[in-house]
Amino acid sequence: MNFRMQPTSQVDETAIIGDGTTVWELAQIREDARLGSGCVVGRGAYVGPGVRIGDNVKLQNFALVYEPAVLGDGVFVGPAVVLTNDRLPRSVDPTGRLKRGGDWRAVAVEVAEGASLGARSVCVAPVRVGRWALVAAGAVVTEDVPDFALVAGVPARRIGWVGRAGVRLVARDGEPGGWECPESGALYDEEDGQLVERA
Repeated sequence: MNFRMQPTSQVDETAIIGDGTTVWELAQIREDARLGSGCVVGRGAYVGPGVRIGDNVKLQNFALVYEPAVLGDGVFVGPAVVLTNDRLPRSVDPTGRLKRGGDWRAVAVEVAEGASLGARSVCVAPVRVGRWALVAAGAVVTEDVPDFALVAGVPARRIGWVGRAGVRLVARDGEPGGWECPESGALYDEEDGQLVERA
C-alpha cells in the first residue's frame, strides 16, 4: 500500500491503510482498523481497533472514532467529533473492581455514505447517521438520523433537509413533499418522514 504517515503518528502494523491516505501528526490508528483509499486522518485523531472506514473519508483534528464504528465512503468527521461505543459507561463494576475490555459490550455508530458530522458533535451509540445527512456542530445524536436530514441541538432533532451538495433544500411551490437543492437543482421527494432522490 502507498500511504503517507507522519513520524509522530502511530499506526498499528495490523491496520490496513488504503492507497493515497494521509495520517497526520499524533494520530493513532489501532489494530485491525481498515481505512480505504484517499482518506485524511487529522492531527491527534483516534481510530479504534477494528473500525471500518471507506474511501475518501476526512477525519479532522482530534476526532475520536471508537470501535466498532463503521464509516461509509465520502464521510466527513469534523474537529473534535466523538463517536462513542458504550451505552452504560462506568469505570468500575458494582463492587468497585476496575472494568476491563471483557466487562462490557461495545456498540457501534454507523455513518453512511456522504454524511457529515459537524465540529464537536457527539454520536451516542448505538446510532446510525443516514446517507448525505448533516449533523450540525455541537449536536448530540441519540437517535438514528434519516438520509439527507439536517439535524441540530441537544438532543439532535431534524430541522430541515440537505442534498448531496450539503446545502439546505427548499420546498418546491405547488409540489407538496417536493424539495429542490438551490445549488445543484437536484430534486427530492419526502414521504413518511423520509427523503428520496427523484429519478
